[in-house]
Amino acid sequence: MSNGIDIKKIKVAATPAAATTTSAGQRNTPKLAAWLTKDYTLFSPFGDKQKESLYHELGILLQAGIDLKAAFDMLISQQQNKKNAAMLTEVQSAVVQGSSLSAAMQQHKPFTPYEYHSVQIGEETGKIAAVLQDLARFFRKRLKQKRQITSALTYPFIVMLTSFGAIFFMMNFIVPMFADIFQRSGNALPPITQLIVSVSEVSRNYAPLIILALAALSMWLYLRRNNAWNRRWTAWLMIRLPVFGGMIRKVYVARFCNSMALLTGSKIPLIRALQLCRQMVGFYPIEHSLIAVEDRVMHGHPLHSSLAAFPIYDTKLVSLVKVGEEVNQLADFFGKVADQYNDEVEYQSATIAALLEPLIIVFLGLFVGLILIAMYLPMFQMGDTFG
Repeated sequence: MSNGIDIKKIKVAATPAAATTTSAGQRNTPKLAAWLTKDYTLFSPFGDKQKESLYHELGILLQAGIDLKAAFDMLISQQQNKKNAAMLTEVQSAVVQGSSLSAAMQQHKPFTPYEYHSVQIGEETGKIAAVLQDLARFFRKRLKQKRQITSALTYPFIVMLTSFGAIFFMMNFIVPMFADIFQRSGNALPPITQLIVSVSEVSRNYAPLIILALAALSMWLYLRRNNAWNRRWTAWLMIRLPVFGGMIRKVYVARFCNSMALLTGSKIPLIRALQLCRQMVGFYPIEHSLIAVEDRVMHGHPLHSSLAAFPIYDTKLVSLVKVGEEVNQLADFFGKVADQYNDEVEYQSATIAALLEPLIIVFLGLFVGLILIAMYLPMFQMGDTFG
């Protein structure tokens, strides 16, 4: 390039700690888990990974003294997705024609109000590079959360899917073979064998209908995923899951705290920060609660007591927010709470993954063993009769 600046060298030099951490994490991640937790962007070509890279590199270039047009030239040249390159080109053209960066971002759907309002604050305060780095850290934490949960659930999901496949094969192909033998013998079957044979018959007769019904229900729920009642019911169910409910709640509360840390740290008024945060969190219980929290804060109630009225926010969060209000350091305390929740989610996800794998294998072994016992028990009885 004409200016002779290598964005990769600038990026590595600017964040050595982050780069070292990422490399270490990759070395410790199994190849299968790394492949399964990779960010695929078939349906979302400009997702969290692309945003983190955009804000990180753009912030570094602006800190290095490169003007906005030249910075976008460098970023556009690195885009492998043509749609992303075209979108960034339109943003650059709007800026060149006199528009602010926040206003140019507002014209494109991938950018949320949370992002372009934060950029607007950075433009007004002259701290655009710092705000861009804050946005990059925000999306980096979101990506880390997604990868932690995906890594924790992927292997157990594959084992469970394989287990159900093996059970389905046995119930639909192996058990019927034994059932024919038992029917020819004419002997009374033990209760456990009769139960397995009956379940096998139901599976063979109704399995296609059950699969079609589940597929139709899943498609129907997916098409109505943005409906308020569907989001409320789904969130209610997720929070009450026996093992994963608490971890899911912490993930979204951590996202709320990260958002509030960035917004309040950018000197956005508290009411406006709550409004933007409601649009960004993407979890119905928090979105619904923030409507009432915003109203209470507008009528003079402190933030911590407004949050305490909703069970989604635990005592630890409320207590630290109270301290943050008293010392006028809300951004710092929201950031500390978010880090604590992120650490807890990381630990819980690793623990769940370690526990689920042997439990699923034991379950599969017990169920297969039960089927084998049920099938061989009548044969042993037949042998005793002939003997």
